[in-house]
Amino acid sequence: MQIREAKSKDFPQIWQLLEPVFKKGDSYPHPPDMTKEDAFHAWMEIPTATYIVIKNKEIIGTYYIKTNQIGLGSHVCNCGYVVGEAARGYGLGRIMCEHSKRQAKKLGYKAMQYNLVVSTNEVAVHLWKSCGFELIGTLPKAFNHLEKGFVDAHVMYLWLD
Repeated sequence: MQIREAKSKDFPQIWQLLEPVFKKGDSYPHPPDMTKEDAFHAWMEIPTATYIVIKNKEIIGTYYIKTNQIGLGSHVCNCGYVVGEAARGYGLGRIMCEHSKRQAKKLGYKAMQYNLVVSTNEVAVHLWKSCGFELIGTLPKAFNHLEKGFVDAHVMYLWLD
């Protein structure tokens, strides 16, 4: 398994991971009908860096790092992670999180903040806590889950030592 920075030519495979996650509407606020072009902008152009996980020449996971706020809040980054359906349950989320923590430090960030961790995504909440993140706040009914309606979302935070 290898993790490297993504290139534009990787996006068709990245899109194969992103599209079903966005369409499901249970963990990302991106529109379920988001176009490939808009997803490219959001996942590849806006972030400071985007990474892919490759196994047997296939992209099985991806994540981005981007600055969470401008100016005096720019020392805090935000990340988004997607694991391909076939690669779930093998610890890839943890591997990407730990990699992102190291990369965030290298990029000069002092902290990481997840702005909208959907409360019904219990696997993610547990994973981020086990990776050192604190649940610092809950936003009531901040996420419009496609199946469950309005559900709470958490803000999670980690100061990078």
